[in-house]
Amino acid sequence: MRIGSGKRPGRVAVVGVGVLGASVGWNLARRGAEVVLVDAGRPGEGVTNWSFSWANASNKTVSKAYFDLNVAGLAAHRELAGVIGPDSWWHPSGHLRWTDDPAAEAKLLETVELLAGWDYRVEVHTGAEVRRRLEPALTLPDEAPVVFYPDEAWVHGRHLVGRLVDQAVAFGAQLRFGTGVVGIDTGSDGSIRTVALSDGSRLDVDVVVNAAGPSASHVAGLVGRHLPMRREPGVVTRIDCARVPIHRVMHAPHIEIRPDGDASMVLHSREIDALIDADAPVDAGALTDPGALIDAGDEPAQLARLLHELARRVVPELDTSRIAQTRVVNRPIPADGFPSVGAVPSVPGYYEAVSHSGITLGPVIGRLLASEILSGERDELLADFRPERLPFS
Repeated sequence: MRIGSGKRPGRVAVVGVGVLGASVGWNLARRGAEVVLVDAGRPGEGVTNWSFSWANASNKTVSKAYFDLNVAGLAAHRELAGVIGPDSWWHPSGHLRWTDDPAAEAKLLETVELLAGWDYRVEVHTGAEVRRRLEPALTLPDEAPVVFYPDEAWVHGRHLVGRLVDQAVAFGAQLRFGTGVVGIDTGSDGSIRTVALSDGSRLDVDVVVNAAGPSASHVAGLVGRHLPMRREPGVVTRIDCARVPIHRVMHAPHIEIRPDGDASMVLHSREIDALIDADAPVDAGALTDPGALIDAGDEPAQLARLLHELARRVVPELDTSRIAQTRVVNRPIPADGFPSVGAVPSVPGYYEAVSHSGITLGPVIGRLLASEILSGERDELLADFRPERLPFS
């Protein structure tokens, strides 16, 4: 009994229950498919919980097709909030970006012109206007150009995944958490037949959806597919504060900051990510005091302290905040930097949902991939992001 054959949907194992897997599983379950959600850990507690979780298209201008997919992702979030309710996970308060580097500022303003030409809502304010109208707690030059993207948002990924999983269960989905996938067997025709789990059990299935994030290459290997992935570790720190002094996600010089609830904030920096796995102490004087060093043997605590210091420079009220949690995770990025979404034709019943920017893309990929699995129809939004563009072996 094959999915897409016009018969009643068969059994689907969704491997990996972060935001992508939960979105695929929820969309399948609500349309009548028999779904099993499988995760070696707990849903939403891996990369989804340890990403910066900024829903956007303004940072996705490397190609128009990728930009369009991310715009669709934002629209899918708004639609999803109307269906499942927005409380606790969806925070569409906009996004601020500015820089202290003249070359980067010129590039930022070029991007503003590009996005405006693509009908993407964007505004440019001065630092003084931003403090007066949007974020009074910030320290930034009065005349600095600050770009505001009013349609962007931050997402509480773990809460979103929890909501989707709960509703998928209400639609009949089964849960197999705390057990990993150790084998995938195929029939004589090469199609998916069973999934073997680390607890010794086996699932008879018609379809496997590989949404395993950083482990996606391993899962792909179980069906003989080489899925090339980048290794790009990133560090995220949560800080606790008596009151969250900002209202939206922002990219300030050297540091990214967003709220994470009423008494918590999230910090990230690609410049700090670049210090991970350094073989020797790294001169971080350009970011903090001249001569400051990051000791590679003391990660991630040193990285967290540097993130905290950079955040306090932008938001002085954070002087009394404290570092609560820090995690270094590997981002799930296919080798060419773009998502891998859809069927792998050489393995009938095997699909991939592997992407960086899973927070932005989760709802739209979940909807489009579920539709493809159930109907066999391939949406043009995914045309440039099909798995077959990557070598099979």
